[in-house]
Amino acid sequence: MKLSVMVITYNHERFIAQALESVLAQKVNFDYEIVVGEDCSTDRTREILMDFHRRCPDKIVPLLRNHNVGGKENLLATLAACRGQYVALLEGDDYWISEDKLQKQVDFLDAHPDFAMCCSRAEIVYEDGAHASEVWPSRVAGAYGLEDLLTENFVATCSVLYRWGSVDPLPAWFRKVRPGDWALHALVTRTAKFELMDEITAVYRVHSGGLWSALRVADRLRKTIRMLNALDRHLRFQYHGTIQRTILGCYFELARIAREEGRRVATGKYVAGCLRHGGWQKHGSRRTLAAYAAYALIGSWHKVFSKAKREILR
Repeated sequence: MKLSVMVITYNHERFIAQALESVLAQKVNFDYEIVVGEDCSTDRTREILMDFHRRCPDKIVPLLRNHNVGGKENLLATLAACRGQYVALLEGDDYWISEDKLQKQVDFLDAHPDFAMCCSRAEIVYEDGAHASEVWPSRVAGAYGLEDLLTENFVATCSVLYRWGSVDPLPAWFRKVRPGDWALHALVTRTAKFELMDEITAVYRVHSGGLWSALRVADRLRKTIRMLNALDRHLRFQYHGTIQRTILGCYFELARIAREEGRRVATGKYVAGCLRHGGWQKHGSRRTLAAYAAYALIGSWHKVFSKAKREILR
């Protein structure tokens, strides 16, 4: 099998038909399968999937869970069922808008055996209409390496095509971390380059039911820190400096959020995280860190003083 399209879906009744139709619309000169991991949805997602399967039994491979196993287990089991030399990813609430997406990406990877992944730009659409749609990433198209990816996740998961034969068995820690897509991109490209194509091939939906986008920003940042630390250990600290700078950015943003929310203790905690990761050596952040630290310390001393005052007045 030349290529597998891995689709994971749960409660995507409103979206799954468009996702599958966008895959079936691909114009290619090779065989491909669509492996769909359906995680025991409580809406009509499974019914819609099976209707597609009846229409295209030789193309769509449904993997139906007997009970809800969660996004990560569903992803791993669905990946394991893929038989293709290449694997494309698409969640059931996203879709493709380029009919030659797969053909162009396969042609590129066939012609460049030293590349492990090919991706493109995606249009981000906000379902609630609070923000205008935007194209992401804005980086210059071309070749990148693992160190670039470790500074920032600028790979739209709905746009990727992996050379799957280059991937070792996924490590045990992968089951426990989020964002899993960033970690997976890094594991795929740890010994090879990847290409960012200069076109828009997919749409990424941001909606209230999204597993990642629905999380609070602070929760996403804390999970990202845990993932990056696990990835740092897995890579035997070869990119330790780069990863630590990325973690520093996460702690800095957490400190900013805590300060804006008026949480002094949390602000102090995240300032300490910044300092542990070299924040004081980053010239542009010193004044801001000092202000956050002063805010946290003043709050701590105020609490101590107030408690002492209450004791004296008893």
